[in-house]
This record gives sequence, structure tokens and C-alpha cells, in this order.
Amino acid sequence: MLSGPEAQEVLNLLRDDAMRNYDHYMFMLNEEADGSPADPGRQGLARELARMNLTLNAYTQWYWKADLHNLLHFLSLRADTHAQYEIRAYADAMLSVVKAWVPQTYAAFADYRLGAVTFSAQMLAILKRMLGGEEVAQAESGLSKREWTEMMIALGRT
Repeated sequence: MLSGPEAQEVLNLLRDDAMRNYDHYMFMLNEEADGSPADPGRQGLARELARMNLTLNAYTQWYWKADLHNLLHFLSLRADTHAQYEIRAYADAMLSVVKAWVPQTYAAFADYRLGAVTFSAQMLAILKRMLGGEEVAQAESGLSKREWTEMMIALGRT
């Protein structure tokens, strides 16, 4: 992990490269930032051709639509602790938009989906045995160590 001046130098290189590539992209399009022609005497390339110069870190402008149910399902998968950090950060940003847009729906989603726990049928059977007063150990539970640990964490018995 880089830090200090070395990290800043890498960030500067990445920013400079991205800006240079984007400037070249806009030149190939023959467009200003507002979409007007940069040089009315020049045609410019189609977006599909001009974007070949862009690096993977450049986002393309796009439009999409989804119903709220499917959006929340998508976000529940992407905001999960098992998801890759970068996609979780993106999901968190999207969730902040959802929270501002539909606050009551977000509150219910946070309570019933994000803050909820799902047990397998086998976990539920073990939980019922525990609630009945039976001492159940991982070795006799039939659960793997990972499943047992996840269940114990969910129950607050770490």
C-alpha cells in the first residue's frame, strides 16, 4: 500500500493520464463540454470510435430504468458485506440517493432487508433446538465451521 508523496505521485499520474485521454476523446469527437462543435469546419468521429482511446476508469454516460423492487434487490446484493469493496461503495452512494428519493421505502428496506438475517432450514432447526434449551455444538450441528460462525455472529454469540 502506497502512502505519502509516493501515493500522491501515482494519483497525479493517473489523473493526468485520464485527463489527457479524455481531452483527446473530446478532440476526436470535435465537441466542447456542452456538446457544441469545437471546430465547425471539422466533422469528428462517432462516439463508438472515439472512446477506444478512453481507459477503463472512464465512465460512459448512460441511462437506465428499473422498478424500485428490482433496484432494491440489486442494491441488497451489492451492499452485502460479501461484495467487493468498490461495488459496496457504489451501492452505498446509490442507497443515499434512494434514501433521499423515497425515505419511507428506504427505512423499510434498511430494516427488513439490509438489517435482516436469513437462516437456512438447517440453521433454523438448530435455533429451535437452542430455544428449547438444548445445548448444540458445531461438531454435532451438521453445519460447516463457516456456517456455524455466521449463525453465531447473527445471534450475537461470537
